[in-house]
Amino acid sequence: MEIATIGLDISKHVFHVHAVDSKGQITSRQRLRRGEIVSFFSSIEPCLVGIEACATAHHWAREIQRFGHEVRLIPPAYVKPYVRRGAKNDAADAAAICEAVTRPNMRFVPIKSVENQGFLMLHRARGLLVRQRTMTACAIRAHFAEFGIIVGQGRQRVDGLVDLLDDEALALPANARLALAALVNQLKELDQQVEDIERELALIQRTRVQTQLIQ
Repeated sequence: MEIATIGLDISKHVFHVHAVDSKGQITSRQRLRRGEIVSFFSSIEPCLVGIEACATAHHWAREIQRFGHEVRLIPPAYVKPYVRRGAKNDAADAAAICEAVTRPNMRFVPIKSVENQGFLMLHRARGLLVRQRTMTACAIRAHFAEFGIIVGQGRQRVDGLVDLLDDEALALPANARLALAALVNQLKELDQQVEDIERELALIQRTRVQTQLIQ
């Protein structure tokens, strides 16, 4: 069976393969379970494989490349025009990917290395933790305001409220102290997590700059 190009529609569990020969004739259309992907691509001759770019596409691209295949990641918006009207399903998506990947003016997404994906994951994790930290600080300020203790916006002012919590003379119900103590502990934990990630990001950045200078 000659296979020149494959459109691979990926998902969490079931993948769809649309394969054509050098003349564009369909040679195979099949569904594969996640555990069958590696064995499938290791059993066929190297060919061109198109995949829609998404969070897990880079992993599968690297896995498939190990067997000599040329893998290209396509932005989903560039695949959409090739989907047959009225046939929006996984099999149709695989066929559209198969057609789109051979277009001469198609744009592709570079396949990320494991290291680059890890670096970007650190950035995304930091962004999430910073948002959570901001929400926690706002909650602390708002809860203190319920008892008439008002401060302006800004992290330094929230830190001042945190110090107030240790003041036994402050008229706060025991339940309120417990709730605020939980939020304060969460805020401190988030501070530490953000600091750890920022330290790792700085180390990676310094290492990259040193590597570039050496090269």
